[in-house]
Amino acid sequence: MMDRSTSKKLDIVIPAFRAHSQTFVMVLDGISEEDAKKRIDGKTNHMIWMVGNFVNMRYSLGWVLGLKEEDPFSELFFQGKALDESFDYPTLAQLKESFHKISPLVYDKLLQATDEDLDKDFPMGMGVDFFKEDVLNFVGMCIGREDYLSGQLGLMRKILGYEGMKYNFDKDLKY
Repeated sequence: MMDRSTSKKLDIVIPAFRAHSQTFVMVLDGISEEDAKKRIDGKTNHMIWMVGNFVNMRYSLGWVLGLKEEDPFSELFFQGKALDESFDYPTLAQLKESFHKISPLVYDKLLQATDEDLDKDFPMGMGVDFFKEDVLNFVGMCIGREDYLSGQLGLMRKILGYEGMKYNFDKDLKY
Protein backbone atom coordinates (compact mmCIF):
# COMPACT_ATOMS: atom_id res chain seq x y z
CA MET A 1 0.00 0.00 0.00
CA MET A 2 1.26 3.44 -0.89
CA ASP A 3 1.75 6.02 1.83
CA ARG A 4 -0.49 9.05 1.39
CA SER A 5 1.01 12.50 1.25
CA THR A 6 -0.66 15.48 2.89
CA SER A 7 -0.57 17.30 -0.45
CA LYS A 8 -2.18 15.71 -3.51
CA LYS A 9 0.45 17.57 -5.53
CA LEU A 10 2.97 14.91 -4.45
CA ASP A 11 0.91 11.87 -5.49
CA ILE A 12 3.32 11.14 -8.37
CA VAL A 13 6.42 12.15 -6.42
CA ILE A 14 5.95 9.70 -3.53
CA PRO A 15 6.09 6.52 -5.66
CA ALA A 16 8.91 7.98 -7.77
CA PHE A 17 10.96 8.75 -4.64
CA ARG A 18 10.45 5.21 -3.35
CA ALA A 19 11.25 3.72 -6.75
CA HIS A 20 14.46 5.74 -6.87
CA SER A 21 15.43 4.44 -3.43
CA GLN A 22 14.99 0.91 -4.76
CA THR A 23 16.89 1.70 -7.96
CA PHE A 24 19.75 3.23 -5.95
CA VAL A 25 20.20 -0.04 -4.05
CA MET A 26 19.76 -2.29 -7.09
CA VAL A 27 22.00 -0.36 -9.51
CA LEU A 28 24.87 -0.44 -7.01
CA ASP A 29 24.47 -4.10 -6.11
CA GLY A 30 27.80 -5.87 -6.47
CA ILE A 31 29.78 -2.79 -7.58
CA SER A 32 33.28 -2.88 -6.09
CA GLU A 33 34.89 0.13 -4.47
CA GLU A 34 37.66 -0.08 -7.06
CA ASP A 35 35.27 -0.07 -10.02
CA ALA A 36 33.22 2.76 -8.50
CA LYS A 37 36.27 5.03 -8.98
CA LYS A 38 36.84 4.19 -12.65
CA ARG A 39 36.23 6.70 -15.43
CA ILE A 40 35.77 5.81 -19.08
CA ASP A 41 38.57 7.18 -21.26
CA GLY A 42 39.00 10.02 -18.76
CA LYS A 43 35.75 11.52 -20.08
CA THR A 44 33.04 10.36 -17.70
CA ASN A 45 32.36 10.98 -14.06
CA HIS A 46 33.05 7.94 -11.92
CA MET A 47 30.26 6.16 -10.09
CA ILE A 48 31.39 7.64 -6.77
CA TRP A 49 30.69 11.12 -8.16
CA MET A 50 27.31 10.03 -9.54
CA VAL A 51 26.31 8.40 -6.26
CA GLY A 52 27.55 11.39 -4.26
CA ASN A 53 25.51 13.74 -6.43
CA PHE A 54 22.44 11.49 -6.02
CA VAL A 55 22.82 11.52 -2.22
CA ASN A 56 23.39 15.29 -2.28
CA MET A 57 20.07 15.64 -4.14
CA ARG A 58 18.38 13.88 -1.22
CA TYR A 59 19.97 16.28 1.25
CA SER A 60 19.00 19.27 -0.91
CA LEU A 61 15.44 18.02 -1.16
CA GLY A 62 15.33 17.59 2.61
CA TRP A 63 16.74 21.07 3.12
CA VAL A 64 14.08 22.76 0.98
CA LEU A 65 11.41 20.83 2.92
CA GLY A 66 12.75 22.08 6.26
CA LEU A 67 15.23 19.39 7.34
CA LYS A 68 18.45 20.75 8.75
CA GLU A 69 20.55 17.65 8.07
CA GLU A 70 23.93 18.45 6.52
CA ASP A 71 25.42 16.32 3.76
CA PRO A 72 28.84 15.32 5.15
CA PHE A 73 30.21 15.45 1.60
CA SER A 74 28.44 18.59 0.40
CA GLU A 75 31.65 20.41 -0.56
CA LEU A 76 32.33 17.67 -3.14
CA PHE A 77 28.87 17.38 -4.70
CA PHE A 78 26.69 20.45 -4.00
CA GLN A 79 24.95 21.77 -7.14
CA GLY A 80 26.61 19.11 -9.29
CA LYS A 81 30.12 20.41 -8.59
CA ALA A 82 32.43 19.09 -11.29
CA LEU A 83 34.51 16.01 -10.63
CA ASP A 84 38.03 16.87 -9.58
CA GLU A 85 40.45 13.97 -9.45
CA SER A 86 42.62 15.82 -6.92
CA PHE A 87 39.80 15.51 -4.33
CA ASP A 88 39.65 12.67 -1.84
CA TYR A 89 36.16 11.31 -2.49
CA PRO A 90 34.27 9.18 0.03
CA THR A 91 33.86 5.45 -0.46
CA LEU A 92 30.79 3.86 -1.96
CA ALA A 93 30.07 2.38 1.48
CA GLN A 94 30.16 5.85 3.10
CA LEU A 95 27.82 7.25 0.46
CA LYS A 96 25.39 4.33 0.85
CA GLU A 97 25.35 4.90 4.62
CA SER A 98 24.63 8.59 4.07
CA PHE A 99 21.85 7.69 1.59
CA HIS A 100 20.13 5.39 4.09
CA LYS A 101 20.42 8.02 6.82
CA ILE A 102 18.87 10.91 4.89
CA SER A 103 16.31 9.14 2.69
CA PRO A 104 13.77 8.10 5.37
CA LEU A 105 13.93 11.61 6.86
CA VAL A 106 13.26 13.22 3.47
CA TYR A 107 10.49 10.71 2.75
CA ASP A 108 8.72 11.70 5.98
CA LYS A 109 9.06 15.39 5.03
CA LEU A 110 7.56 14.67 1.61
CA LEU A 111 4.59 12.94 3.25
CA GLN A 112 4.08 15.90 5.61
CA ALA A 113 4.49 18.72 3.07
CA THR A 114 1.39 20.87 2.61
CA ASP A 115 0.23 22.70 -0.50
CA GLU A 116 1.32 25.92 1.21
CA ASP A 117 4.83 24.50 1.76
CA LEU A 118 5.08 23.45 -1.88
CA ASP A 119 3.79 26.77 -3.23
CA LYS A 120 6.52 28.79 -1.48
CA ASP A 121 8.86 30.65 -3.78
CA PHE A 122 12.25 28.98 -4.14
CA PRO A 123 14.53 31.04 -6.38
CA MET A 124 16.84 28.87 -8.47
CA GLY A 125 18.13 31.49 -10.86
CA MET A 126 16.86 29.70 -13.96
CA GLY A 127 15.15 32.75 -15.40
CA VAL A 128 12.85 30.92 -17.81
CA ASP A 129 9.23 31.93 -18.18
CA PHE A 130 7.80 28.39 -18.31
CA PHE A 131 9.26 27.34 -14.96
CA LYS A 132 7.84 28.71 -11.72
CA GLU A 133 10.63 28.77 -9.16
CA ASP A 134 8.89 27.25 -6.17
CA VAL A 135 9.40 24.34 -3.79
CA LEU A 136 7.17 21.98 -5.80
CA ASN A 137 9.16 22.49 -8.99
CA PHE A 138 12.44 22.07 -7.08
CA VAL A 139 11.11 18.73 -5.79
CA GLY A 140 10.36 17.78 -9.40
CA MET A 141 13.84 18.80 -10.51
CA CYS A 142 15.38 16.63 -7.78
CA ILE A 143 13.32 13.63 -8.92
CA GLY A 144 14.40 14.31 -12.51
CA ARG A 145 18.05 14.50 -11.49
CA GLU A 146 17.76 11.17 -9.67
CA ASP A 147 16.32 9.62 -12.86
CA TYR A 148 19.22 11.01 -14.86
CA LEU A 149 21.84 9.74 -12.41
CA SER A 150 20.19 6.32 -12.16
CA GLY A 151 20.44 5.97 -15.94
CA GLN A 152 24.09 6.96 -15.90
CA LEU A 153 24.80 4.47 -13.11
CA GLY A 154 23.02 1.72 -15.04
CA LEU A 155 25.09 2.45 -18.14
CA MET A 156 28.30 2.47 -16.10
CA ARG A 157 27.40 -0.98 -14.70
CA LYS A 158 27.33 -2.35 -18.24
CA ILE A 159 30.44 -0.50 -19.42
CA LEU A 160 32.39 -1.82 -16.44
CA GLY A 161 31.39 -5.39 -17.27
CA TYR A 162 28.66 -5.96 -14.70
CA GLU A 163 25.39 -7.57 -15.69
CA GLY A 164 22.40 -5.31 -16.04
CA MET A 165 20.53 -4.17 -12.96
CA LYS A 166 18.18 -6.74 -11.49
CA TYR A 167 14.75 -5.59 -10.37
CA ASN A 168 14.82 -7.31 -6.99
CA PHE A 169 12.63 -4.93 -5.01
CA ASP A 170 13.14 -4.89 -1.26
CA LYS A 171 9.67 -4.87 0.28
CA ASP A 172 11.20 -3.84 3.62
CA LEU A 173 12.65 -0.59 2.20
CA LYS A 174 9.91 1.83 3.24
CA TYR A 175 11.33 5.09 1.84
